[in-house]
Amino acid sequence: MPHDAESGDSLYLQGIRFFNDCEFFEAHEVWEELWTEYRGPLRRYYQGLIQAAVALHHFGNGNVRGAKKVYLSSRGYLDDFRPACQGLDLEAFLAQYESCFADVLASTEEFPRIVIVPDLIPEIHLDPALAGAGEA
Repeated sequence: MPHDAESGDSLYLQGIRFFNDCEFFEAHEVWEELWTEYRGPLRRYYQGLIQAAVALHHFGNGNVRGAKKVYLSSRGYLDDFRPACQGLDLEAFLAQYESCFADVLASTEEFPRIVIVPDLIPEIHLDPALAGAGEA
């Protein structure tokens, strides 16, 4: 469990590696460990990342209705940290994330059958120049 900045950074980066490998459940688990112990200004940011991973996990497993619900809540958390946070260009990431979910968001069906398009799955790439961005 993270008790200092170094272990928190390690969990943040480990979650990103899982996320970029499309191991969304694992990314969620790692970031949840970080979120559980963290009490600072980035708590909602981490919660947004957790929910983004969960939304993509649901979408990839065909739970489109659940994916849409968690997508919308994740945006509520992450939008607050625009334009960038912890090295992540949120403007670019959220644009990719929205593109991935475009058919889900446009659907009016109660139980839509929409398949995730692998090429549209967002990735997290950190920019060292944005490392301190978003901290309160």
